[in-house]
Amino acid sequence: MILSLAAAAAVSSGGGGSFNSSPLDPFDSSTSWSLGEDFSNSSSEPFARTATPDYQPAATAVAVQEVSPWDIALCVTGTLISCENALVIAILFYTPTLRAPMFILIGSLAVADLLAGLGLILNFVFTYLIDNSLEFVTLLSVGLLISAFSASVFNILAITVDRYLSLYNALTYHTERTVTFTYMMVVFIWVSCLTLGLLPALGWNCLRDETTCSICRPVTKNNAVALAVTFLLVFALMMQLYLQICKIAFRHAQQIAVQHQFLAISTTKGVSTLSAILCAFGACWLPFAMYSIVADSSYPMIYTYATVLPATCCSVINPIIYAFRNPDIQKSLWMACCGCVPSNLSLRPRTSSDV
Repeated sequence: MILSLAAAAAVSSGGGGSFNSSPLDPFDSSTSWSLGEDFSNSSSEPFARTATPDYQPAATAVAVQEVSPWDIALCVTGTLISCENALVIAILFYTPTLRAPMFILIGSLAVADLLAGLGLILNFVFTYLIDNSLEFVTLLSVGLLISAFSASVFNILAITVDRYLSLYNALTYHTERTVTFTYMMVVFIWVSCLTLGLLPALGWNCLRDETTCSICRPVTKNNAVALAVTFLLVFALMMQLYLQICKIAFRHAQQIAVQHQFLAISTTKGVSTLSAILCAFGACWLPFAMYSIVADSSYPMIYTYATVLPATCCSVINPIIYAFRNPDIQKSLWMACCGCVPSNLSLRPRTSSDV
């Protein structure tokens, strides 16, 4: 959830080295630059020693900070995330029929992932194009990414809860799960995540004490552990809910003997889909969560990048899993692109219980 700051930590720890390595500083008053010296009685060797400082500072001044390929990969990933989720948001916004609670949650997830993608892009800009030594820039970057990725994870949890309730309370689901209730849940998610994002700006950071930094500066080690443990609890709850969804689906398949074969096939497909969702979510986030618990700022930065990049890829997968697989969104996408709907596209509206 606190992805960006690996790059900021890399720059803060090594970005200034190229400007301090030169033995002579052209603007240092202690350095002598005599232009009126008489070289008539001097050999060529002393002249070479006095001429060298005229060239070396110029070479140092034009030194350009080397761009990390990891930061380039994160920026490209952020661009892909932004494009995907902007498309999802546009479809939901311009299609009046997509206003059910399920689509509200999908739209909230798309907004969170869009902000996460923009945060990755802004982090690259702040790192290489703007003076990232400013506290305001660092805190803005970390706050945006904490809020966005936290909202993404909690929206996925809300979608999981919605799917479970649509099966567990199938008869009363449409009367209990109103649009107003869904909006209230989305507001609660965003208020909570924005509060998490504001914590570093309110003083919960390690800018004053670098020894307390986590792998993602300027988040402290304790806060990083708390966020990682919270993610592990969310993941455990998702696993429990999807397990219950599978049990309910198999129970329905056994109760309807007439359609037993059809439901057995569809249930098996649903279980496979659920397994793929959980595996993708766990594979993306678990390495970063576990590494945040065991590591700190003294660990090599390459390990942080290697766990951050898969975590960002979760926001690339989310639109595919939760939006583009939905037949209603597919129809709207086809209508927007070519003005028609393929005949092989299912005509049955997709409900929250579909996996």
